[in-house]
Amino acid sequence: MWVLLRGGSPFRTLLPLRGEWMGRRGVPRSLVPGPPRRRYRKEALPALDVPVLPVTATDIRQYLRTHGIPFQDGHSCLRAPSPFAGASQHKDHAGGTTSFSLFIDKTTGRFLCMASLAEGSWEDFQASVEGRGDATKEGVLLSKAPEPVDSEEVRRIWDRAVPLWELPDPQEAQLARVMFGLSKVTDDTLKRFSVRYLRPARSLVFPWFSPGGLGLRGLKLVGAEGQGDGVHYVETTIPRPGAFHNLFGLPLINRRDVEVVLTSRELDSLALNQSMGLPTLALPRGIACLPPALLPYLEQFRRIVLWLGDDLRSWEAAKLFARKLNPKRCSLVRPGDQQPRPLEALNQGLNLSRILRSALPAWHRSIVSFRQLREEVLGELSNVEQAAGVRWSRFPDLNRLLKGHRKGELTVFTGPTGSGKTTFISEYALDLCTQGVNTLWGSFEISNVRLARVMLTQFAVGRLEEQLDKYDEWADRFEDLPLYFMTFHGQQSIRTVIDTMQHAVYVYDICHVVIDNLQFMMGHEQLSTDRIAAQDYIVGAFRKFATDNSCHVTLVIHPRKEDDDKELQTASIFGSAKASQEADNVLILQDRRLVTGPGKRYLQVSKNRFDGDVGVFPLEFNKSSLTFSIPPKSKARLKKIKDDNGLVAKKPSSGKKGAVSQNSETCLDQAPNA
Repeated sequence: MWVLLRGGSPFRTLLPLRGEWMGRRGVPRSLVPGPPRRRYRKEALPALDVPVLPVTATDIRQYLRTHGIPFQDGHSCLRAPSPFAGASQHKDHAGGTTSFSLFIDKTTGRFLCMASLAEGSWEDFQASVEGRGDATKEGVLLSKAPEPVDSEEVRRIWDRAVPLWELPDPQEAQLARVMFGLSKVTDDTLKRFSVRYLRPARSLVFPWFSPGGLGLRGLKLVGAEGQGDGVHYVETTIPRPGAFHNLFGLPLINRRDVEVVLTSRELDSLALNQSMGLPTLALPRGIACLPPALLPYLEQFRRIVLWLGDDLRSWEAAKLFARKLNPKRCSLVRPGDQQPRPLEALNQGLNLSRILRSALPAWHRSIVSFRQLREEVLGELSNVEQAAGVRWSRFPDLNRLLKGHRKGELTVFTGPTGSGKTTFISEYALDLCTQGVNTLWGSFEISNVRLARVMLTQFAVGRLEEQLDKYDEWADRFEDLPLYFMTFHGQQSIRTVIDTMQHAVYVYDICHVVIDNLQFMMGHEQLSTDRIAAQDYIVGAFRKFATDNSCHVTLVIHPRKEDDDKELQTASIFGSAKASQEADNVLILQDRRLVTGPGKRYLQVSKNRFDGDVGVFPLEFNKSSLTFSIPPKSKARLKKIKDDNGLVAKKPSSGKKGAVSQNSETCLDQAPNA
């Protein structure tokens, strides 16, 4: 069992009841060899200092034809003979025909050779075909095996783990089954998938075997903790999540299988395989990401059913992943009361076969009637909070106005020069990122090093320069966040920025893009000598990107020059009215003298297309942690007062004054400082 410790920090610490100290991975220190090591580096987006034209499927096909390389067109990849495989590997087992063992991603051009496990970029493949560079000839492109330290740690944990049925205490085995909902999952199923149990960490251990049975490459540990009436699962992967590309259950897939069910949890795959006997695979990072590196392993399937979960975020992820996999071969299991997760469906005695038969096709040419929309509308009405988006944990007043952070929207953010726009938007985005919203930062005004330093300070809620001994601990946790940075600085072309964003959405399943700021892209646009027209074009490009990719874009725009004694308004945004018209949300960071004291800042929501609520709330800047989030003991409250005539602003009593909203008549009662 686990104890959940909550302090002033918004972060959680998990400790075991029996007192054994836990390492930074959540694994008992006795199982981890040596002190914590800084040996991981998150994969960065490619630098585009010199713009590189993205490769297209047409370009790839033309190149292969030009060089006389035969190929086959697949769902998301092209298949061709591999220059990295030996002569014997080029022949198919059936009749000596050419084996198409090389898979080339149609979107990025990256390749994977199934025979030799060589992989690399489109440029690497071209260099190999044309005989340029020694690296490709020497096989340097072979997939990297786990680092020696990782291999040692993986092997040590795997050897300490035991099958559930071999636990000496039957009560402990029964308790573990209840914790993980495995009461109806048989020992034969656990044995078939090589699932073990690590007693010191009280976690299930799911292995990652190399293709072709070449060895153990990694592990995922899943621990369970009580959360109200349910159970919350805590995952730890070795290697870290960004390098953990396992499709759990892949060794059990037969070459002749043409259908597969994708789940977001290993436990669900166990339940489905046992109940239906169907090929099942579990995604390594759940609904957070479908790495393109896994697409070649899914090419053999003519039909893929995505049964990812029982909430709206799972449903959105299923639709997003189907676009990568080719929607024409995908079907989606819609969340609902009678269609929970596979493991829950098994435990409730539901008919899993009936649920799979009800899966909806992910692709259709157009919506022709309300009949095709009615279930989606019902889903949003039944899950109002989930439909409102991901809620902020640091800005509860922002939740009361915007209700949440939703995909496919455009947020315009502005504020006076020097008011702290970048610092605030950093915490605003970091708050969502810590809750699993995959985030891409495009900072053109300040360097990524400086931005990362600010965000790390906000993440740790304190200055790390005063406690450098804790830097590695916080940096390790910060590195695990789904956070990426564009390597641009200074003026950039909108086309280059959009191409980079498209790449990030495809490769990293980015859900939130922050652009700071729009003015740094206007110098490259030669569309017109009119800067207003250039800005309108850029805003329209971001609007289209957000809608087409179901990705939220937060765009920072400087305001017009205003008198210092005047509040900024929506009309203060630089340029024409197009920015505010295209935006779903408009946020203004106001920095002026308030009644309660000089120099106060507050955030104004001046547009909210979701439900129309607008208003203001105060921000208190904490210089030591570089945060704007209101402390828990603050007396500031955002209130909605209602009378017989509707929503009206409450008149401030003596000693108090309120800031009144413009649309929903929201007012802010600010208690005087003690």
